[in-house]
Amino acid sequence: MRQRVRALLDGIDAREAELGRAARLVLDCVRRDGIVLTAGAGHSLSMVCETFYRAGGLAAVRPLWDQEVLPLSGAARSSAAEREPGRGRAVLAAADPAPTDLVVVFSTSGRNPYPVEIAQEASARGVPVMAVTSAAASAAAADRSGTRLAEHATVVLDTGVPAGDVVWPAERPRTAAVSTVLAAYLWASLLAEVAELARKHDVELPLWTSANVPGGDERNAELMARYADRVPQLRGD
Repeated sequence: MRQRVRALLDGIDAREAELGRAARLVLDCVRRDGIVLTAGAGHSLSMVCETFYRAGGLAAVRPLWDQEVLPLSGAARSSAAEREPGRGRAVLAAADPAPTDLVVVFSTSGRNPYPVEIAQEASARGVPVMAVTSAAASAAAADRSGTRLAEHATVVLDTGVPAGDVVWPAERPRTAAVSTVLAAYLWASLLAEVAELARKHDVELPLWTSANVPGGDERNAELMARYADRVPQLRGD
């Protein structure tokens, strides 16, 4: 199990070229004073949470989500909701992103209408799209949208998640899903790449500080004031 996960993590490290392209997209968005809008459905919503109001994370992040695609609101209903045509387009349209923004869509299979429509609608509006998905999982997944998330992205970050998500037992996997582990590692790697790129270009990134360290609340208050008007979730709307 450990060897399998480590091999998948090594695979992410080997795809550094795409990570560099993605980092440039993020830094360009920050330099234009844009907002990074992050979206996902089902368990990919855990990655949306990972991007938002997180110690060390970008403050210029607005989570996009629909209550119906959250499994905690009803497991079977959430699966049906992300397959419902029109829901993703409505979520993106309500956020009304500008070309100076960046849309990041997390979806392991990248085949359900909800994530695909968000990417399609963003692209149609001239907004750059980053897809965090798995080529292997997408190739094996049921086609529910007639297209794939990756086909509508400016840059694609491949998590390498195997078809079906699970990796154990090795001979016939039935458990030990790895999509969250791999996507979280990939996102952290991207932030590190963005930070290095920002240092080279003398750009100060708007990064949250843990509220549990001295001075954290004070530093975060400045970022809260800067972005609260454009990120409703910071205000609790």
